[in-house]
Amino acid sequence: MFNYLIQRIFVMIPTLLVISFLIFLIIQLPPGDYLSNQLLELQSQGDSAAAERIAFLREQYGLDKPFMQQYGIWLGVLPGNEGFSGLLQGDFGQSFEFDMPVSDVIGDKIWLSIIVSFATIIFTWVISFPIGVYSATHQYSIGDHSLTLIGFLGLATPNFLLALVLLYFANVWFGTEIGGLMDEKFLDQPWSFDKFMSVLEHLWVPVVVIGTSGTAGMIRRLRANLLDELQKQYVTTAKAKGLHDFKTLVKYPLRMSLNPFIADIGNLLPQVVSGAAIVSVVLSLPTTGPMLLQALQSQDQYLAGSFLMGLALLTVVGMFISDLALAALDPRIRLGESAAK
Repeated sequence: MFNYLIQRIFVMIPTLLVISFLIFLIIQLPPGDYLSNQLLELQSQGDSAAAERIAFLREQYGLDKPFMQQYGIWLGVLPGNEGFSGLLQGDFGQSFEFDMPVSDVIGDKIWLSIIVSFATIIFTWVISFPIGVYSATHQYSIGDHSLTLIGFLGLATPNFLLALVLLYFANVWFGTEIGGLMDEKFLDQPWSFDKFMSVLEHLWVPVVVIGTSGTAGMIRRLRANLLDELQKQYVTTAKAKGLHDFKTLVKYPLRMSLNPFIADIGNLLPQVVSGAAIVSVVLSLPTTGPMLLQALQSQDQYLAGSFLMGLALLTVVGMFISDLALAALDPRIRLGESAAK
């Protein structure tokens, strides 16, 4: 197991390097960049000093250098000018659009995104787990058909449409302000108990909207896996030996059916963070999703690159954790030499 851990860690490093290169390449593919577009706009407005400032920024961040040198400076393996040390040193660069360091631009938005993402994951697991088990153990019952219909509706309903519907009912039934993740009076205020309660009051709408499609898909996968396990010979043997139905379900087939939950760890976090972008725009959420879209549209390369590298890191680390959890959960999975045998 230890050798497997070391091997996976060494694989993660070149994987992230390749991803970082692809991200930087894709960001550079569109013609021009933010500074070029900004220069043209300022010159059209008669700002004569814009050229000097933009030339300074190009030199500061190495944007006047060839592509590979720019990539090396951004990554931090090549020396850049004073004030910028690169990703490997924890320096995400400057957001040209906001004229601030990327770490300052993200600010509280990353924490609000984490709160929404974590709550969505908990909602997905809490809802899909009992429904999937019930549907599998009560196959073709009225409850199974009803829950299956709800699951299909969840898959078929566009998130932005569900967001608008829930916003209306949240305002009519509970008097919650439409849009946002907290009341307007708390937007620029430091964190307090009242601000936290305001976030909780608004949180259920984006959690339900973002988590609906994932919940429906997870229910279908758990139901299918559990049905397959329940029809295997070892379940019949356990029942023939007098083992209680509930104990038989929990000890053997349910444990084997949890693989989708564990395997989805690697995809769940980045999917929730990136997939919530459109919903965040519709709900006016102060999260990182709309900022990522804005950065890509304006070609703010350091801000967009930092977001995309964050998603890549979540994916790679999540897959690493899910692989280890699967090996611990499922005895059929073997690592290293035992797998070869």
